[in-house]
Amino acid sequence: MRNMAAPIDRMGLLLLTLLPVLFSISDAVDRSNFKTCEQSAFCKRQKDVKPGQSPYRALLETLELSDTRLTLQLINDNNKVRLLLELYRLQGNMTRVKINELKPLKPRYEVPDVLVKDPPTEPLSVLNRDENGMVLSLGADSQRLIISARPFRLDIVDGPNVLLSINSRGLLVFEHLRLRKDTKSETDTEQDVEQNVADKDEGEEEVKEEEDQPGMWEETFKSHSDSKPNGPTSISLDFSFPGVEHVYGIPEHADTLKLKSTEGGDPYRLYNLDVFQYELHNPMALYGAVPVLLSHTTDRTMGVFWLNAAETWVDISSSASVQGGSEKSQTDVRWISESGIIDVFVMLGPRPTDVFSQYASLTGTQSFPPLAALAYHQCRWNYNDQEDVKAVDDGFDEHDIPYDFIWLDIEHTDGKRYFTWDPLKFSQPREMLQNLKDKKRKMVTIVDPHIKVDSGYKIHKEISSKGFYIKNKDGGDYEGWCWPGNAGYPDFTKPEMRAWWASMFAYDQYEGSMENLYTWNDMNEPSVFNGPEVTMHKDALHGTWEHRDVHNLYGFYVQMATAQGLIQRSGGVERPFVLTRAFFAGSQRYGAVWTGDNAAEWGHLKMSIPMCLSLGLVGISFCGADVGGFFKSPNPELLVRWYQAGAYQPFFRAHAHLDTPRREPWLFGPENTALIREAVRQRYTLLPYWYQLFYHAHRTGQPVMRPLWVEYPENAATFAIEDEFLLGKDLLVHPVTDEGSRGVTAHLPGEGEVWYDVHTYKKHQGNQNLYIPVTMNSIPVFQRGGSIISRKERVRRSSLCMQDDPYTLYVAVNAQGTAEGELYIDDGHTFNYEKQQFIHRRLTFAEGELSSSNPSPDSQFSTASWIEKVVFMGVTKPNAATLRTAGGLESALEFEFEPATELLSLRKPGVNAGADWTIQLR
Repeated sequence: MRNMAAPIDRMGLLLLTLLPVLFSISDAVDRSNFKTCEQSAFCKRQKDVKPGQSPYRALLETLELSDTRLTLQLINDNNKVRLLLELYRLQGNMTRVKINELKPLKPRYEVPDVLVKDPPTEPLSVLNRDENGMVLSLGADSQRLIISARPFRLDIVDGPNVLLSINSRGLLVFEHLRLRKDTKSETDTEQDVEQNVADKDEGEEEVKEEEDQPGMWEETFKSHSDSKPNGPTSISLDFSFPGVEHVYGIPEHADTLKLKSTEGGDPYRLYNLDVFQYELHNPMALYGAVPVLLSHTTDRTMGVFWLNAAETWVDISSSASVQGGSEKSQTDVRWISESGIIDVFVMLGPRPTDVFSQYASLTGTQSFPPLAALAYHQCRWNYNDQEDVKAVDDGFDEHDIPYDFIWLDIEHTDGKRYFTWDPLKFSQPREMLQNLKDKKRKMVTIVDPHIKVDSGYKIHKEISSKGFYIKNKDGGDYEGWCWPGNAGYPDFTKPEMRAWWASMFAYDQYEGSMENLYTWNDMNEPSVFNGPEVTMHKDALHGTWEHRDVHNLYGFYVQMATAQGLIQRSGGVERPFVLTRAFFAGSQRYGAVWTGDNAAEWGHLKMSIPMCLSLGLVGISFCGADVGGFFKSPNPELLVRWYQAGAYQPFFRAHAHLDTPRREPWLFGPENTALIREAVRQRYTLLPYWYQLFYHAHRTGQPVMRPLWVEYPENAATFAIEDEFLLGKDLLVHPVTDEGSRGVTAHLPGEGEVWYDVHTYKKHQGNQNLYIPVTMNSIPVFQRGGSIISRKERVRRSSLCMQDDPYTLYVAVNAQGTAEGELYIDDGHTFNYEKQQFIHRRLTFAEGELSSSNPSPDSQFSTASWIEKVVFMGVTKPNAATLRTAGGLESALEFEFEPATELLSLRKPGVNAGADWTIQLR
């Protein structure tokens, strides 16, 4: 077998050698590599079902009600198949709807590990019931769940208003497991038939056979065959949102923030794929899939979480109807998945913040990253060797540009064998890492989940010997082509495999690694160069489950195992940093994501904003795009503008393709170097604010980077804005994303609000569209009146070098003359904050008095940092400024006042950042 496979291996390696060349001359994604709905048999079947009278009815006599759930049987009157409906009222104003076969031939896949716990329930009570249906109380004053029996339909109402209808369009389709007709005669004995009859409940009708359709039992795409041993298993359900025009979410797509109608075209597809140089404004699947959709109106925000890891299509249509003499909009959303069960969480809000909290209670919050991970990262495919790494590192010092992480792509390994180093180019990895550590910097290396099939490679040998590889349909180890050539794919759905993988990050296992080495998981869709749609065959096996059932979970599990490895190697002390390309619901618990293989084009710069905003809406706050674009070469203007935008996005990393010219920040002339330096420095001064935002995201599930409508939910003018965004609630950013731009128009929200330009301190009224002239050094950023933001203005070569540096407080006063904010400090890298080892200060300004108090009296931490300066925006000139410490000491403070901008600067209060103090302006 080895000799027979050798020619194929050589062909694979030849193909891999040519891939970068092929990539470099191609302009965009080859759509023919990826299925349309018409080419996906289950999607086509489901799309052929048109809205109308549903064949499903509820058998009300089967109702069972307990303290935790309601169950009810549904029957399809066409084929007599029975389903089991389970309804749960969950704590926190959520409803869960599950539908499965009542008696499946074998178990259907239910997604594990994504929910952080079994969601706590509250009792459901029946308020009314007759032969047509029933009304259940959902706890809130006027919220009800109405079950209609014939045809089956669910409506969630609040008083007279229908919030959401399920199966109102009759698109519930549940393809039941069945025996293949041409094999039944061989497998079914007379005894089997008699047993099936005996198993039937009294009164249960005989299941009627349905005609087989193309693609039910096998399907071919290009040269690839999908055997489908379980036959048709797809599911579909429709949701209608009366009064709703705006829906968001279901990342990842390179498309607008507000989801578009898919009528007349393909639905949005959720199927994790390695898409080379993706197109913009396209519903095609990309690297990650989060099956969460949000609806928003001026009255209410809601969410739908479709917990299914199989290939999924989401069809969106809009309509309008006349009700009460006025036209009312409606958005209809249909979910279609290839396998599994229907398991849906309806999050009823009503405010955006409520939906974020509800979703976080289900899948967890954003992991709290080490502070350094929020700083600037420098990467390319690939830094050539240790000398190259040192030269780039020295270049940042020479040009006075801070950075925290330098990254190594696949070429740093020994022949694409992960957990190894190239023995010639990276012969002394610990020495390299120590040099970085001495400068308080760190490194990230790539560790991908395709493992070179090589009997001399430790990682492969152990995975193989332990039986941890995914299997092909015939039971052998599944193999495909990826960067190393012939590769095996570990089965990360197995807890034992994840535990073993985590153990490989131990310092004595990953030779050459140190505590300042972190990890990047790429190609984990999984990418299979010679597989269907550049991914794994769906009939590959994860134990008893097919890959089709678990596909969108694969990257989630890879990142989970890697993050656990980084935690374990430190004995549970250090917080991990892991970047992933593929992701699913819940991936936020394990690290950061990026938007994949973008291009050096203005459109891709623009698209980075709605892509990251969409991810933030579904829990994944730690998002960024490759600064400068991965493919192609940016001109200096585009590169500068991308740095300026990236400096205000959560994950800030420059990255570039192997075939692109080098583009370190100092290679475009002194003028552009200065502009990039300034953008990066702005990021570093704001690190205290970024860190505070991520702390709150970790605690509460609220997004870091958010659309304007999240904070201004009643302002319809904000609902489709995607060229500007908020960081927290207090900074508004409008990056310049048009070539040759001489100005941008920013919407400053909020009737009665004021906004301050952070560069000029000029005050602007809210609820207006403001034209802002720009030059190449402009990054339009505004601080909300009524906020206090902490900065560190002594920028050094890395964030760790700034650890004990002092803070400057920026107090932006609102129309009422008040402001409030916070300051959060911990050690920046361990889990000790969970043991109350942090400083959390509440900052308030009212009636001329600024004070710092402690809202967390049980916390214990000390810092050497102090308050160096306080800047007030929007105040009148005081006669005096007095500092009073907790010990009662008073001292006069020096100050400067600029009447034109109402800017007051107090110098050197000199108090410790963790202390109680008050500053009085008289």
